[in-house]
Amino acid sequence: MADVVSEGAAGRSTRSLRVEGALKALTVDPASPERLRRVLELALVFGGASFVAVYTPSQDGELLCLAESVGVPRTLYGLRDAYALTGQSPIADAHRTGRPVWLGPRQLADRAESRRAPSGDFSLAAMPAHGDGGGGCLLAVSERPGGFDPEDRESLELIAASVALPAPPAAAEGGELPLDAFSLAMDTGRVEVGEEILGLFGLGPQEFDGKVETLLGLTVPEDLPSLMSVVEADHMSIGDRELEFRVLQPTGPPKWLRLRGRLVPGGEGRPARLVGTVADASTLRPEVTDVARVQRLAAALATAGTVRDVSHAVVTALRKPLRADRIALAELEHDRLVVTVLDPPDPDSWPELWRLEWRTEWPDAPVRAMPTLAAALREGRARIWPAGTTLEPALADVGPGGLAVLPLPAGGRIAGACLIGWDAPHEFGADERALLTASAGLAGQALLRAHAFDAEHELVGMLQRQLLPRRLPRLPGAKAVARYLPTTAGLEVGGDWYDVIPLPDNHVALVIGDVQGHSAAAATLMGQMRTALRAYAAEGHPPDVVVDHANRLLMDLETDLFATCCYVDVDLEEGSAWCVRAGHLPPVLRRPDGSTEIAEAEGGPPLGVLRQAGFPMSPLRLTPGTVVALTTDGLVESAEDDIDTGMDRLAGELARSDPAHLGLVADALLVGARRSDDIALLLMRYDGMAVRPLRESWTVWRVPEAVGHARRFTRRTLRAWNVRPQDRDTVLLVVSELVTNALVHTDGRVRLDLTLVNQRMRVAVADASPRTPVRPTSVSWEATGGRGILLVEAVSVTWGTVPVSGGKQVWSEIAMDD
Repeated sequence: MADVVSEGAAGRSTRSLRVEGALKALTVDPASPERLRRVLELALVFGGASFVAVYTPSQDGELLCLAESVGVPRTLYGLRDAYALTGQSPIADAHRTGRPVWLGPRQLADRAESRRAPSGDFSLAAMPAHGDGGGGCLLAVSERPGGFDPEDRESLELIAASVALPAPPAAAEGGELPLDAFSLAMDTGRVEVGEEILGLFGLGPQEFDGKVETLLGLTVPEDLPSLMSVVEADHMSIGDRELEFRVLQPTGPPKWLRLRGRLVPGGEGRPARLVGTVADASTLRPEVTDVARVQRLAAALATAGTVRDVSHAVVTALRKPLRADRIALAELEHDRLVVTVLDPPDPDSWPELWRLEWRTEWPDAPVRAMPTLAAALREGRARIWPAGTTLEPALADVGPGGLAVLPLPAGGRIAGACLIGWDAPHEFGADERALLTASAGLAGQALLRAHAFDAEHELVGMLQRQLLPRRLPRLPGAKAVARYLPTTAGLEVGGDWYDVIPLPDNHVALVIGDVQGHSAAAATLMGQMRTALRAYAAEGHPPDVVVDHANRLLMDLETDLFATCCYVDVDLEEGSAWCVRAGHLPPVLRRPDGSTEIAEAEGGPPLGVLRQAGFPMSPLRLTPGTVVALTTDGLVESAEDDIDTGMDRLAGELARSDPAHLGLVADALLVGARRSDDIALLLMRYDGMAVRPLRESWTVWRVPEAVGHARRFTRRTLRAWNVRPQDRDTVLLVVSELVTNALVHTDGRVRLDLTLVNQRMRVAVADASPRTPVRPTSVSWEATGGRGILLVEAVSVTWGTVPVSGGKQVWSEIAMDD
């Protein structure tokens, strides 16, 4: 007999044997709805499915109604909550014939009922299932290019044969509700509630108005999103659901409640209803089941739009329940593992190899440096290494007490990996392994969908970045970083911008602004305003004049849009600054001692509102180590918080940051940011200049001896600065030529500026003429002029001319010998 069993087993695939073992290992009561969910989750793990559901006949026998589902939302595939038994749907065909129906993308495209699906690039399987509640159907969907392979089909048929179908749901209307039960009409929001539930919410029967909003208003605000996913029909698949949430108490901490509900189709002409129970969670088992965790993860991934959102959902769903010490989720790009979320985010919590590859927010490490990980990715299945396993350092330091690596499959390839590590020795139970495997499948499919979403927004971001600085300049005595995040709501380009403008005499202008609206017009106007502010600043105007000129320009453009702007002119030598605000948020300053303040800077109206507007300048004092933070309202304002609350939160997060790593500070400030609007963030850390330049200026009067006076002033200055005699002659030659040119070819005031820093002498002569000196192409021996610029070019390391207010400045830099 043993030989017969052995031969039978040998003829079966390894996966089908694993399915049978997993089904036998289920210790849940066969009549429990929890067992049905666990059986369906096995189809996600072993059947290659991204969505699995069970349909059972309605009480009138006319419909096949959705009784339970797991995986991604059914709406992604255009699946309905009920199908007519006499219709031509795959589910009805399988139920009538008693035979499985396997359909690929082409066959689905030819069926009228499938044409409503958002995407036809999936395969569908429907097979009969039988249980105590009568006959029904198991439906599975796969997004893999090849659909269901033979082993998938064998596994799904085994699972369908073991499904215990629930009895058809009884009508909830016209009967007495149990004390702990409720019935919610999904179309009107009217809810019937038992007295025990009202007591849990602290309400009496006479106090309750029958509206679900009244109950939601008594819950903790942070739990509302998960509750709304249950009480709004568009966000919930039909079937059993389990959810824990908190209700506010008159005194003491909130109370935890557990909701168990089933969304039941109403049938023809009747609305769907949510029926279920609510109980005090403190009287129930304290731990949430693995099934509930998987379903919570599926619900979170259903609303996760970007790769970052998917990563955060996975980390949130797994780290705390598994009591892991660290968890990382990364995408696989060619031969590198690009991390999208780390928890904890501190670099010191991760292996040295990861810290060496740390570039901006997160690291990206070469897979070839982790051969054990590479092997797990090739196999495409979850791998677990207990404490004491010999691994390469890049993995051993992630989980010295135990390490789990979950490849994330998506679209026939491995999209990434999830690494979970423990410091203390960790025992891996069977349920925990099933949880990890099911979570990996859900995360991989969610990553695939998020990539398409991110690709669209990357196009928007690319267009936006073309209008923003490609890189920020290196600053003497300071460091600046900037971040820009386009909104995830819609695909239109926004009008947020930032800029860092180097100015003469070691000044720098920090600019941040926001044009009203999201459109091509807003983006175009943003580019015009950024260019205008940069041009006005380069002309040498003070900050209030720069902003006033920009305001007048915007008024002349006759656009219906307006813009806000904050302009800060920083003197990097003195550590002082002037701030001008035009309807924009003030800077936030972080002092070296960690204290923060929101600068009390006076403000004017937004640009483009009033032609005769005033833009007052407010002084700021910066000590070495001070961080200046400028942002747009997308970071600090939301539907939940006003701007003042958001600014206080930003100041608090900035106070807790480490300004030594300014890029990490900027990334940390954006973590969890609501993406309902564009976000621009500009940070500058003022360090102070190690070497302060020596400066002297001279106003050149238009008298016959003017050049001689300029030479004497220069000679005295160079002697005071201990410049060597041979270098003095070169500087005097340049001064003579530039001052002479200014006096001969221009009218008005002439100013001579001398600057010495790092063994470089800068000679600058400003005049009132905007005309740039022209370098002659040739000078004949008979010419009496034209050699001055040639001489300046010959003795200078570099020279040039820049516009200043009402004129120009011609400058030359001369190297001083050591």
